[in-house]
Amino acid sequence: MRKGQAVLAWIAAALLLSSCGSDNARTKDIVRIGIAAEPYPPFASRVAGEWVGFEIDLYRAVCEAERLRCEPVAVRWDDIIPALMDRRIDVIWSSMSITNERDAVIDFTDMYYDTNRVLIGVASDPARPSVGDPGSLAGKIIGVQERTVYAAFVMEKFGSVAEVREYATLNDALSALEGGEIDYVSESPFSLALFLNDNPSFTTKAIWPVDPIFGRGVGAGVREEDGALRQKLNRGIAAVVKSGRYDDILRAYPGLSDEVRGPQF
Repeated sequence: MRKGQAVLAWIAAALLLSSCGSDNARTKDIVRIGIAAEPYPPFASRVAGEWVGFEIDLYRAVCEAERLRCEPVAVRWDDIIPALMDRRIDVIWSSMSITNERDAVIDFTDMYYDTNRVLIGVASDPARPSVGDPGSLAGKIIGVQERTVYAAFVMEKFGSVAEVREYATLNDALSALEGGEIDYVSESPFSLALFLNDNPSFTTKAIWPVDPIFGRGVGAGVREEDGALRQKLNRGIAAVVKSGRYDDILRAYPGLSDEVRGPQF
């Protein structure tokens, strides 16, 4: 899929749903937090039917700080912006990078975390992938989760010389990598840490440089008309950071503090 097509598909669906209106009005006083149904540990996943992860703990702390009654709602990643516009959820809280394309359709809170981006592959592979040398990945197959900044980045930088395969979930891409179907996977380092720990024959092959494609960190998405809710979430994020609770949550996930950068207030 060419760069931007996935976001444009989201935008088109979102605008259509917005123009049509909806009977799914938000239940009074309940803020429905949209979380991608696909597992994305350690940020958000379900264990024994319960939501767990860094982002789960964080949204709960933010809602508590602002005395908001929040409940999680699972939504497919590829449906999450339309779900917001169709009022099936009120907030996207799902490691969504703040990009210009998305910001043209929805509003975002302040950034609540950012991270590095990497490429992993077989440790014995002699290739030295580099953005400055696209030919370094000529003929290779790169796996990414669909409709992500990682997909947009590798397509932009290497799509002319390499095959980019998009998968519904990161786990699907990692399974393909482990099975030898693809050569590399690009994601955040902590999202790949468990796989690398369990599969020592794979390693980090490249750390991507800062690039506008990756956006301005991760933020919570809200409808443009929900400015009051956005302000409350911003106040909650600031309160959690200033109180030290943000760092407490971060420390609950060993190693995450080495890869995640939080907001400064």
